Amino acid sequence: MSLSARTVRTGGGLSLRVDARAALVVLLLLALAAAASVALIGTGDFPISPADVLRTLTGGGTPAQDVIVHDLRLPRVLVGLLAGGSLGLAGAVFQSVSRNPLGSPDVIGFGQGSAAGALVVIVLFHGDPFAVSAGAVAGGIGTGLAVYLLAWKKGINGYRLVLVGIGAAAVLTGLRDYLMTKADLVDATRSMIWMVGSLNGRDWSQVWPLLCAAAVLFPLVLGHGRALRMLEMGDDAAHALGVRAERTRLVVMASAVLLTAAATAAAGPIGFVALAAPQLARRLTRAAGPNLFAAAAMGAALLVGADWASQRLFGADKLPVGALTGMFGGCYLLWLLFKERKAGRV
Repeated sequence: MSLSARTVRTGGGLSLRVDARAALVVLLLLALAAAASVALIGTGDFPISPADVLRTLTGGGTPAQDVIVHDLRLPRVLVGLLAGGSLGLAGAVFQSVSRNPLGSPDVIGFGQGSAAGALVVIVLFHGDPFAVSAGAVAGGIGTGLAVYLLAWKKGINGYRLVLVGIGAAAVLTGLRDYLMTKADLVDATRSMIWMVGSLNGRDWSQVWPLLCAAAVLFPLVLGHGRALRMLEMGDDAAHALGVRAERTRLVVMASAVLLTAAATAAAGPIGFVALAAPQLARRLTRAAGPNLFAAAAMGAALLVGADWASQRLFGADKLPVGALTGMFGGCYLLWLLFKERKAGRV
């Protein structure tokens, strides 16, 4: 047991092992996400000070501030927090299952599957925003099922999962490009705006479905955290400890696919948050295992912080947050590949 670990005893005679450093990191990340949220709500063409933002959120603002905060900016922030947390948690699941830092939804095809599903609805059926969101969810689920079946061979091997996923991502990228060539000018413009990934113009109609998905799937994934940690030691060790390996993998992977699809449906394909958040969380906590809580908190802080930075650096709604995360995430991916190559793993 590490020096930072503590054992907390409950009233029913049970005991919980709590890593003090990991708990502190989660609290700090949640505080950072909250601070970035307040700053983001106050940023825009009509600036609002943090004190006025907090006053408005508690019912003490002016009528104009109340409309701006509750109707225009709060939904955007909530979508950012929920989508970032969902992507961070999904990334932690896939990196743990594959035992590979490159095993991220936006690397192994699930984000591309959601994007392809949305583009099919936009280009072929000229669907409304609700239909586009449904298409993104259906595309993500279909891609997840296809990758799982293609990677199955007497169980799921992490290396095989990553390779199949990368191949699926290439195929889906080609499909996306083909659809763009078939689109008329209006649909092509709409598709390009959606594919960048943005929190601009998000309202309560995007918040509620994502909140419902998170309310169901977050506890389901977090409840399998111990089993997922055992699986990182190998199936034999997990079986010896009473973990049903394939059932656990199926449940957490299905949940992660749904989280990725729901986040993509609400905000578009936000790149590299799912890749970077679990790795950064693990480096901060210095704890073994998937670090699910920390990865979710890191994802929320990263996405909201990136959206605030894009508005401060480039002006309100000038640069979609997906473009900013893509630029910085690409640099992070190159660094990660260099580290893996240096370690002899790729």
